[in-house]
Amino acid sequence: MSESKDATISLNVRLKASESSAHPRAVNYANVGVAQGTAYLDFGFIEPALLAAIAKTAKDGQAAPKGLEGHLVTRVAMDVGTLARLHQQIQQVLAGVRSARQAKPKA
Repeated sequence: MSESKDATISLNVRLKASESSAHPRAVNYANVGVAQGTAYLDFGFIEPALLAAIAKTAKDGQAAPKGLEGHLVTRVAMDVGTLARLHQQIQQVLAGVRSARQAKPKA
């Protein structure tokens, strides 16, 4: 009996935009939660002026609000295996960005 080994292979994948995904959405907040083996990634947008006001409040020594409201842009659900592959891809992208920054000569 042969053992099956998990292997990663590279494929060129092209995703066609649907009407709802044709335009990129701006997000400045993300949260990941896991329930029953499924990861839920929430992407949202919080008004930058609100974030700046909260930062100023904290800097001035005043109490920050206990919560704030933003807009849910989208929620993505995926199994934990897909989340692990996404994590690998994000690490590769960040390593590339880091390398590019270090390669640039400082002016």
